[in-house]
Amino acid sequence: TDATILNHPILSFKKIAAIFSVVLITGLMIYGYLLYRSIFSSNTNFQTEEVYVLIPTDADYAKVKEVISPYIKDMERFEKVAEKKSYPERQEKSGRFLLKKGMNSNDIVNALRQNVPVNIAFNNQERLENFAGRIGSQIEADSLSLLSSFTDPKFLQENGFTKENVLSVFVPNSYEFFWNTSANKFRTKMLKEYHKFWTDERLAKAKALNLTPIQVSVLASIVHKETVKKDERPKVAGVYLNRLEKGMKLEADPTVIYAVKLQSGDFNQVIKRVLNKDLATDSPYNTYRYEGLPPGPIAMPDITALDAVLNPEKHNFIYFCASVTRFGYHEFAVTPAQHEANRQKYVAWISSQGIKR
Repeated sequence: TDATILNHPILSFKKIAAIFSVVLITGLMIYGYLLYRSIFSSNTNFQTEEVYVLIPTDADYAKVKEVISPYIKDMERFEKVAEKKSYPERQEKSGRFLLKKGMNSNDIVNALRQNVPVNIAFNNQERLENFAGRIGSQIEADSLSLLSSFTDPKFLQENGFTKENVLSVFVPNSYEFFWNTSANKFRTKMLKEYHKFWTDERLAKAKALNLTPIQVSVLASIVHKETVKKDERPKVAGVYLNRLEKGMKLEADPTVIYAVKLQSGDFNQVIKRVLNKDLATDSPYNTYRYEGLPPGPIAMPDITALDAVLNPEKHNFIYFCASVTRFGYHEFAVTPAQHEANRQKYVAWISSQGIKR
């Protein structure tokens, strides 16, 4: 009968198997969806296109989660993927990492494995303190640890520098560093870049001028401060080298300005006009009072200034003064009388502008 057929054990088993299959498939689909959602759906919580997260040195997994939590939509989803990818066991977690809007948990974990370097550029820093502050704002090491590293007595002695001239180590350019670079590692890399800059050719040119690399840096810092016109720097360098060769004082106004700032402790003051009282400032940086080069750079010379000293223009000029007709450039002279005529023109012009300091 029909009832007998329906109650047949084989048919009942088939019905149960079919139901079980439907439940299993449905379950797998739900599990697959949840798995897909946890791994591959967006898990970011910020509106900008991208953000950089900075994870400090020696950070553990808990610290990582603390740092990234403002940018993660569902931390539990992130944690599940991180554990599956063995991220918590990763030893090195510190650095600078890029998170992009719409990243899923898998992408985020991968991003946290890729330390993104920082491009650092610097030039014309007047003091080591300024330089340390600038770098300290771009990498994990702070300005105090950087300054301490730069002026470490052992480092200075081993490499032939002093606190006054160690600024010459840092050749202005663009460099790539990891954000979590320590102060000493930053110093080590910059020292390597310094030696890389001083090629055999540059060393030979310095020797031909009877100058050491440090002395070239010191003179280049004066040239750099004297003129912003890069095409004029070899000519200005030639004037100072002529003075040194003749045993004359350099009498460079930028060194007087530096001496006044150093003595007052105020490096933020603006000095556009050097006064007679400034020339009396008793400082080894005042080249109106003391012969030869100052004990260290008065600023961080850029490469054009360094190469201007190494490749000076050959001429007989001994003097120069700011031009009142070609602003930014200078008028050059061989004799004191020629220079005095140029100087009087400049004094008259600067007075007419009401510039008293």
